[in-house]
Amino acid sequence: MVNNYSETSVSENYSAPEQTLEFKGKGTELFGIQLPNWVLTLVTCGLYYPWAKVEILKYVYSKTEFAGSRFKFHGTGKEMFKGFIKAIGIFAVLIGFFLFCSLSGKPELILVGMLGFYAGLGLIIPVAIHGRMRYRLSRTSWRGIHFGYTGSLKQLYIECIKGAFLTAITFGIYGSWFVVNLRKYIIGNIRFGNIRFSFDGEGGELFITHLKGYFLSVFTLGIYLFWYMRDLHFFYVNNILAEQNGRLVRLDANVTGTGYLKLIVGNVLIMVFTLGLGIPFVTVRTLNFVISNTQLIGTLDLENIEQAEADRIGATFEDVSDLLNLDLV
Repeated sequence: MVNNYSETSVSENYSAPEQTLEFKGKGTELFGIQLPNWVLTLVTCGLYYPWAKVEILKYVYSKTEFAGSRFKFHGTGKEMFKGFIKAIGIFAVLIGFFLFCSLSGKPELILVGMLGFYAGLGLIIPVAIHGRMRYRLSRTSWRGIHFGYTGSLKQLYIECIKGAFLTAITFGIYGSWFVVNLRKYIIGNIRFGNIRFSFDGEGGELFITHLKGYFLSVFTLGIYLFWYMRDLHFFYVNNILAEQNGRLVRLDANVTGTGYLKLIVGNVLIMVFTLGLGIPFVTVRTLNFVISNTQLIGTLDLENIEQAEADRIGATFEDVSDLLNLDLV
């Protein structure tokens, strides 16, 4: 585990660049990309969606900057289209099975159809998460170095089945521990060259955050909801660690409840007064809020990041298993 390493100071001989995160996108630019995407997606009955998604991802990545260098997304519409078609096919089968059972009019068949539909969704989710992490990270680079995901689909299934079972028999109470364990596994298998990531949050802490947030939001007639969202943001971001050769760096979110209030109220007003056409501006405002308010505690040796062989293969290997390319979540 990353937590077993002790944090070391940066060498006096190493002059690191300012390691800050920034988002430099503009609502007008994103709107210029989104508008034709909407039109093309509409006239093609949704078939253009994968290419539209790639254009948005490429724009967002290219406008996200760390230590003076920007990220790059290398995915293609053709790759996403394959996953898109498979996703439609799988959902069509599940919905078709449910409708077939429902139209029979027999209570026992309706129950079978319902259970089959939800069981099918449950089986798809781990595959979708695993496929997305492998695909998205392998197509993401910074300064020419690609990210990678080393997780096992089998182990992810084990985590999901165990977590779902314990959550069910505890009437949802175990849900916080389930979420944390999933994050520990998924984030713990993210690599960026010789940098490893980990998540050191605890289920008990998340449970208390949810409990406090729920009751205070109800007690204050919803006013505390923005501070509840801030606390969740703190938990999910501030517990992410990056380790490089024994040096630990922690992410730190610098957001406030008031900041969340302004963001959400502003976004709602934009959506209402633009009849939904302001989505690009909402997206840019949200990304700018989240990214610009995230900083690093500690310093990475950016000049000595080593690209692992497995990462290079994963970044260019396009014959990935069909199911693992599903981009559902």
